Amino acid sequence: MDGNILSPREIRRYGKQIMIPEIGLPGQEKLKQAKVLIIGAGGLGCPVLQYLTSAGVGKIGIAEFDTVDETNLQRQVLYGANDVGKLKSIIAKNRLEYLNSFVEIEVYNLRCDASNSLRILRKYDVIVDATDNLDSRYIINDACVILGKPMVHGAIYKYEGVISVFNYNGGPTYRCYNPQAKNDEFKNPLPSGVGLFGVLPGIIGTYLANEVIKVITETGDILSGKILLINILTNAFNTFSVANIPENHNIKSLE
Repeated sequence: MDGNILSPREIRRYGKQIMIPEIGLPGQEKLKQAKVLIIGAGGLGCPVLQYLTSAGVGKIGIAEFDTVDETNLQRQVLYGANDVGKLKSIIAKNRLEYLNSFVEIEVYNLRCDASNSLRILRKYDVIVDATDNLDSRYIINDACVILGKPMVHGAIYKYEGVISVFNYNGGPTYRCYNPQAKNDEFKNPLPSGVGLFGVLPGIIGTYLANEVIKVITETGDILSGKILLINILTNAFNTFSVANIPENHNIKSLE
């Protein structure tokens, strides 16, 4: 690699990370060259965005159409009381650029759907699903399968969270883990209906950032083919396997 990928200031800034043998200068250069799209800038997306920005990922995309609500402030730590009513994507971009000016931030003020996902996702190396509904997850998964992109996935419910990496080097997809119901009657319960412990998305979102960094730097054990289930009320950590179903890799379109 070109020795000038990182400036002297960046080498100083990321020095403690570079000292880790598994990362080193080559790993930090990979982070600098990486492009990561985070879909959803809510409770999960906020910590992912903050830690990937701090880690030195070269380009970060934010796909988020919603505005800040006062009820978000308990868990969406990028935003404050003065941001209520404003676009999350724009506020997040401003905060992240202040956090690390070496990182390029691109904003998409829209909902990722069947009409735009392929166009947007193809620009990035790793896709983070930080959404809160099943319909979006299936679209993100299918776009990642078509484009050959890894999908780092997180979901939360009350005191529990799950993390996994789908479509990584031919591994299981989200549909292998959670097949789509034919009647499409099941919908994820939202925090407004069941409640949510505020620190949970911070914990799970940080795990998501960790998996993204591992995927980019090719270090450690990737949560591919595995689901990590965390219960922060009981301090239980459980991992279970996901079978790889070949037919779920044969997706050709989002329609």
